[in-house]
Amino acid sequence: MFFNNLAQLLQDFFFTKIRSAALAPVAAATTAGAASIEKSFRNVGIRREGVQWCRFRGQKGKSRMKQSIVRLIPSKLRPPMRRLYQCLEYDIGQRIGPMRILYQHLEYDIGMRMGRRDALNPPKWLHPIGSSGFKNFKEVGEEFFQYFVNIGGLQPYQRVLDVGSGTGRMALPLIKYLKDGSYEGIDIVAPSIEWCQNTYTPRYPNFHFHFSDIYNKMYNPTGKYKASEYSFPFGTSSFDFVFLTSVFTHMLPQDLDNYLSEVVRVLKRDGRCLITYFLLNPESLELIEAKLSSFTFRYDLTGCRVENADVPEAVVAYDDSTIRSLYQKYDLKVLEPIYFGKWCGRKKGLSFQDMIVATKPH
Repeated sequence: MFFNNLAQLLQDFFFTKIRSAALAPVAAATTAGAASIEKSFRNVGIRREGVQWCRFRGQKGKSRMKQSIVRLIPSKLRPPMRRLYQCLEYDIGQRIGPMRILYQHLEYDIGMRMGRRDALNPPKWLHPIGSSGFKNFKEVGEEFFQYFVNIGGLQPYQRVLDVGSGTGRMALPLIKYLKDGSYEGIDIVAPSIEWCQNTYTPRYPNFHFHFSDIYNKMYNPTGKYKASEYSFPFGTSSFDFVFLTSVFTHMLPQDLDNYLSEVVRVLKRDGRCLITYFLLNPESLELIEAKLSSFTFRYDLTGCRVENADVPEAVVAYDDSTIRSLYQKYDLKVLEPIYFGKWCGRKKGLSFQDMIVATKPH
């Protein structure tokens, strides 16, 4: 494992392609060192083209490269190299972190100036909300847009609240749909909200974003307010449709209880809400026991189960009976069926997380 990690570290360190002219001085300064490395790598079948190293091709390319790099290290040097690796891993990690952020800023700025980047494609340094690339970002948004319309009954003229709006993943597909309606998004990650305010609102004046400075150990550890006491910054009965995607999957019972009460407060009569969960029931528990699930939820807390005892908000699951009881408590009518997801290894599921659509009776 050590040598695989060392090989990966060397591979990542030496094979990063320089794609910005702003980094040219760095490349020039390392030419002498790169020449000696190139000579060694040529001996094991790796060649260099321009500023990019050509890796082994084929499905086993990475494994072959790691083995080749390991063979460059004499056996007598491996114990001290292990200690060196541990130091390098920490030191390079500390140095590369800021450089990676700088590169991401340069990449974003150059892409925008040259017109090569979609203006609504959020920068990589912002909190990604589970997204891996803009294509996936758009696909997930489009997926949920279909749920909003086909399951939630969202209409183009309605007023919408997105709790946990992030970098606009759900807002993106709504810009062409809410022609006569409006959108309000709230989130606890300030940079994401600021980016959305500067990017969406000038282009789409009916889209607004608001920062909620709520404490969350995972996403906003310096927040001023408790989620269990927070009131949404909107009037009573002001929205036709409220949705929370991957929000209650990161909230503990008291916080969830308060948020659900706020959802009900801001909903109009006959308004609807769509909320995602990780729901525990006999089927999902059986799949977890069979080790088919993406999560184990091995830690029991009062009222819920979590994946990480140190950071419980990382992933949270609830018994579906507990959630149903909360809906009854706040006079929310579940529009059956509950749409169970595939997170637990279920072969048939509408999405990844479980989904409940409910209405506030007239």
